[in-house]
Amino acid sequence: MKGKEDKLIRFISISESHQAFGLPAPQHPLISLVHFNQNNPFNTAMAPIYDVLSFYKITFITRNRGRLKYGRNYYDFDEGSMLFMAPNQLIGSTDYNSETYCYILLIHPDFLLGHPIARKIKQYSYFSYASNEALHLSVAEREIILSVYQIMEQELNSRVDEFSQEVVIAQLELLLSYVNRFYKRQFITRKTANNDILQRTESILDNYLNNQEALRQGLPTVHYLSEQLNISSGYLSDMLRTLIGQNAQQYIRSKLIEKAKERLTGTDLTVAEIAYELGFEHPQSFSKMFRVRTGLSPMEFRIAYD
Repeated sequence: MKGKEDKLIRFISISESHQAFGLPAPQHPLISLVHFNQNNPFNTAMAPIYDVLSFYKITFITRNRGRLKYGRNYYDFDEGSMLFMAPNQLIGSTDYNSETYCYILLIHPDFLLGHPIARKIKQYSYFSYASNEALHLSVAEREIILSVYQIMEQELNSRVDEFSQEVVIAQLELLLSYVNRFYKRQFITRKTANNDILQRTESILDNYLNNQEALRQGLPTVHYLSEQLNISSGYLSDMLRTLIGQNAQQYIRSKLIEKAKERLTGTDLTVAEIAYELGFEHPQSFSKMFRVRTGLSPMEFRIAYD
């Protein structure tokens, strides 16, 4: 007999999610905002184990006692933590306790159709961050986010009219803009930890390029770096952009150019040999990237600095 941990569910509609949690049907089929608090406690007995949603989920924790299981691990989500999930994201289970107070906003992509936010929301990479990369709000930030949630809660629970969708989408755009700002603040305030990640990133790339891993496996990728660092690709790119003004892909290319210059000025290897050593399948691709980044071809660079 299978246990609860084996019952993995894909929720196609928001109504299905409400039903699984023992909640009333949502007022709108494409969006809902549930507020779990003292008067509406989280029913842990009803909570299903699921792995995939077909809609966006934004969780804002307003109070928490103890650790929460999110996916396969337990994390210390403080009051004022926010978590984000995009449609079709594999997430495993979420176990809240009855003393966890939070807002859970569910948004089906169809609700956003015809509005600029339908495209813009896909550009916010924090929807692909890992569970341990949650946003942790300051007291002042918490009040701002809470005010936006309360406006949406009031709008979604009041009489729906022709302005309702416009008002809610405006608040959602405001919410996501604030989150984007607050994440950038978090990168800065956690500078010591992030500088450590930057140093490890540089070390991983150096080892990859100096030990001929590129020759064996090809060009280093953002996915490879994020796996080695045990953080998500989106979080790594956003952190690097904040710290050094380059995303992860741009940083990799900078390191490739740096190593190429070392090979061109410090060895007698041909341009093709250097290209293959750095992981390029075709020397022409290497030469093109080198010219774009430096304004010179590899041979012109070698002659100029010989």
